Amino acid sequence: MSGTGHKESWTAHWRLFLACGVMTLSPFQYGIDFGMIGGLQAMVGFLEIFGYQCAPPKCPTGWNLTPVRQQLISSLMTLGAFLSSGFAGVAATKFGRRACLGLACILCIIANIIMMTTTSIGALYVGRLLIGLANGYFMTFSQLYIQESSTAKYRGLFLTLFQFFTSFGTLIGTIVDWATAKRPDKSSYLIPLGLIYVVPVFLLIGMFFIPESPRWLILQDRYEEGVKSLTWLRPDGFDASGEASGIQAAIDREKELSSGIGPLDMIKNPVDRRRTILAVCAVTLQAASGSMFIIAYKAYFFTMAKVANPFAMTNVLSCMGLIAIILNSLIIIKFGRRRVLLMTGLLCCGVLQLIIAIVYTKEPGTKSTGNVIVALSCLYLFSYNGMIATYAWLAGGELPTQRLRSYTFGLAAAVGFFFAWLTTFTAPYFINPASLAWGPKYGYIWFPSCLIAAAWVFFFLPEVKNRTLEEIDEMFEARLPARKFKTYKCVGVLRDLDKEARRSVEHEKEVQVLQSEKMEAETAVAKE
Repeated sequence: MSGTGHKESWTAHWRLFLACGVMTLSPFQYGIDFGMIGGLQAMVGFLEIFGYQCAPPKCPTGWNLTPVRQQLISSLMTLGAFLSSGFAGVAATKFGRRACLGLACILCIIANIIMMTTTSIGALYVGRLLIGLANGYFMTFSQLYIQESSTAKYRGLFLTLFQFFTSFGTLIGTIVDWATAKRPDKSSYLIPLGLIYVVPVFLLIGMFFIPESPRWLILQDRYEEGVKSLTWLRPDGFDASGEASGIQAAIDREKELSSGIGPLDMIKNPVDRRRTILAVCAVTLQAASGSMFIIAYKAYFFTMAKVANPFAMTNVLSCMGLIAIILNSLIIIKFGRRRVLLMTGLLCCGVLQLIIAIVYTKEPGTKSTGNVIVALSCLYLFSYNGMIATYAWLAGGELPTQRLRSYTFGLAAAVGFFFAWLTTFTAPYFINPASLAWGPKYGYIWFPSCLIAAAWVFFFLPEVKNRTLEEIDEMFEARLPARKFKTYKCVGVLRDLDKEARRSVEHEKEVQVLQSEKMEAETAVAKE
């Protein structure tokens, strides 16, 4: 470390905060898209072009989307994210984090041009797929950059900010939808779509002022560039060469213990296979909670459940999620236990969805039921954002092996997006009046899903709070069971000992030296 206390304050890390702040523009873009697209499907101006007329009371607005169109408009984005994140490892090996994010910005702009200029449903599908390809890169490579560039102390905080900007983007998207929903023409949805141009432009500019990921550079045998990147990212006076040496040593050790760096190496040996499975399952916890159903269709869901002023209620829902992220950022550095918070969040979300389903089953379509649905949905999103969303991505990013991080995290993100796609694709069959018309009764499916996910966390997910990535490598190499990660004392480097332990070791050495000198003196006297 730097050796001076003041340099451990967050202000001394201002360049690191700047770099990770630029990266948080990526989830902001993803959140805007997610918050916006659900509202578009309940706008008369959008439905007049892409939907069909449907008489009340079955369709409260007088318009509806066919289930197939609703499925594709929402799910093609997550399908595109699944495809691009699945190949993230291959792209990352050749191009790095910043270049892949630059490509995502360009794809995003092209996709939005298509969506804003077309009245063809086929072209709209193409735009949704392309923006999904961009969002997959946004979510994967920005998180990789944060995980690889931040210190162990701030890694959890930065990934909480990552989730905060996802939710903040969702809130902005829903607010703009609410402000334009009653406009009688195409401008009702063109104005929200216009927001999508803003973030890619700022992200492209911001990336010119920050360095590439130091771990990626060292992994590519560009050691000196990696040291320069660390020097920029760390406080003045920090021993960047020492940290770079530790990263290089960990990578070299992994290479010695394994056959290579490629997609198949994720499953070739037991240690890498375990880390891959854990990362994939951790990210998939988001989909297992049923969150994509509420996030993607909240405006449509509230409209069909006959909630009063559904667009305003989506804003309330998004605000509650944002408050949860803010509160979480206050506790993540001191508490931030992945296992406890994930299990608690999953159990809360499961019980809340069950209650929503039961209430709607008893009294469907009444005003009081609508109020209950909104209140419980707010609690649901509060639990999801505060205890699941952040920690699922955080755990999924911390657990992969260093040399395979791009491949493993890319696969984890891809599987997470696949199940998100599956949820958004199948949800219309359950909630659309033209199909099963379950509405809020869809919660019956997600209650057991949350219970199973919470049980998996309890038995299999290790606790790695405040551990460096090198320490996590050491614990996996020791093949510890999940329950022992929290208390394990890493022995790889002396600098990981706390100050009291160091003083204790130094004191014992001094005592040993004094005892040795005393014995030598006594021996000399005896001889005389």
